[in-house]
Amino acid sequence: RGERLGKTLGAYREKYFNPGQRNGSIIYNYKIKNTGEEQIHEQIKDICMSMKAEDYLDMPDKIDNIIRLKLPDEIRKKYRDFEREQVLELIESDDDITAVNAAALSNKLLQFANGAVYDENRDTHEVHQIKLDAVEEIIENANGKPVLIAWTYRHDLYRMLEKLKKYKPVELKTEKHIKDWNAGKIQVMLMHPASGGHGLNLQSGGNIICWFGQTWSLELYQQLNARLYRQGQQSSQVIIHHLVTEGTLDTDVIKSLEGKNSKQEGLMQAIKSKIAKYGNNRK
Repeated sequence: RGERLGKTLGAYREKYFNPGQRNGSIIYNYKIKNTGEEQIHEQIKDICMSMKAEDYLDMPDKIDNIIRLKLPDEIRKKYRDFEREQVLELIESDDDITAVNAAALSNKLLQFANGAVYDENRDTHEVHQIKLDAVEEIIENANGKPVLIAWTYRHDLYRMLEKLKKYKPVELKTEKHIKDWNAGKIQVMLMHPASGGHGLNLQSGGNIICWFGQTWSLELYQQLNARLYRQGQQSSQVIIHHLVTEGTLDTDVIKSLEGKNSKQEGLMQAIKSKIAKYGNNRK
């Protein structure tokens, strides 16, 4: 009844949070104060308990495998030039760096890291096949075991469907695909984290995940992994591969996920560092 955290939402926000983005009198979000989290925990610690699934369920071992991929010198230079061009374009077009334009810049850089980029007409331009070769190697090394691949951009999906066609890859769309996967009838299944991350029981079909592209969303990342890393998993371990193109924004995303940052926090930190890097060296 308000004894712990205050009697109203307004009082709670005022005590533990600072206003975030706003439009006039409308506040869109709040950011917790530096000591806010500790203060909230102190107020409720004697009546609340937090447990992870590993604390009370029989869970398999989880192996996180970061596969660091090096770009050839020529492609690495193209990425650096592309990154600099995109950052300077953002600086010149808008002095106020918002989550929206930061996300747009991030998407372009992550697309390049994956191997292809969209132009203004949504046409796809492939720049390398480093990740395509790496994901094929993962499937080969799996020796016939099913592999669940998380994709980010449509061009990633189409390029993988073509590259991996000898494995008869399936894009997860229907209930039949789920049944076939759990029955061991699908060797390679591709799934977008936002469309299949929550609620699907896929643990009977395999124990290998490959993140072709990286996501800033810790929630989507954890939820997709939980499709296989969960109670009822048939294998004693779940292997989660992450394809990370060295020297690109991929590395920033992985650091953010490892630090369990919020999507917006990790994204803004990474983009601001790029702006500081190139903004001070425009010439």
